Amino acid sequence: MTLVVSEEVREAVEAHRPVVALESTIIAHGLPRPRNLRVALELEAAVRQEGAVPATVAVLDGRPHVGLDGEQVERIAHERGMRKLGHRDLPLAVASGASGATTVSATAQLAALAGVRVFATGGLGGVHRQWTATQDESADLGLLARTRITVVCAGVKSILDVPATLQRLETLGVSVAGYGTDRFPGFYLSDSGHPVDWRLDTPRQVARVMRAQDALGGAPSALIVANPVAPEEQLDPELHARVLAGALRECEERGISGQAVTPFLLDHLVRHTDGASLRANLAAVRGNVRLAGRVAVAWAEA
Repeated sequence: MTLVVSEEVREAVEAHRPVVALESTIIAHGLPRPRNLRVALELEAAVRQEGAVPATVAVLDGRPHVGLDGEQVERIAHERGMRKLGHRDLPLAVASGASGATTVSATAQLAALAGVRVFATGGLGGVHRQWTATQDESADLGLLARTRITVVCAGVKSILDVPATLQRLETLGVSVAGYGTDRFPGFYLSDSGHPVDWRLDTPRQVARVMRAQDALGGAPSALIVANPVAPEEQLDPELHARVLAGALRECEERGISGQAVTPFLLDHLVRHTDGASLRANLAAVRGNVRLAGRVAVAWAEA
């Protein structure tokens, strides 16, 4: 596999200057056109405003890219048939010459291969509800258990089984800390209802943990920095609970299962909250990107 690292990203990594990896799934699959392109460019600009280099990740014509130019970002945003690639899909996409946007797991893997240590995303995948019956768990968790990268996120998607996901992360040895909070955020919500064992309050504290990871050695697992969406920008908790309950009932009644569950629930939330869930999603992503930029700067200065 030939990993294509943009000249700007390569030079920054080699000089130990701050870089932030960004996933491309939100561009290709997470937002309607043409808003998706505007948001993609906005997120890259936000990274630069914090003093870091953005490294959007994708696979184009079978070549994994870490760092995209303007035309490539437009291609991800506009091209029909852009696949959604997890890390398990990367060999198949490379061998077949396919193009696709990368999820959390694929982005983390490719960013780490390029030497990028900090990654910003919206919410992680996790353990799905009714896991005992479906055995459905996101590939994000296993990949993060064996990848040394710091992921700034708004927790895990609230449609998932949050306590089971936290337990799974503990079992896998993935470090989790709340940023400025003792509570684990719930993606659309500032508080998922569950505590975290560790709290970090500044980018320098995050960078110190990253240095400690390297000094201690051991398994090359990730650090999850769980950054809550601002309370004034979160989805109304009562509305969230009511709409999600209805979505879960409809999902069961219609026999929706497997990989179809998550997109169905997310779409249901957008439609039945009049877009408020999407606005909360974007607010969380923007906050995570800005924080990741500051963490990357602190890491570069360490």
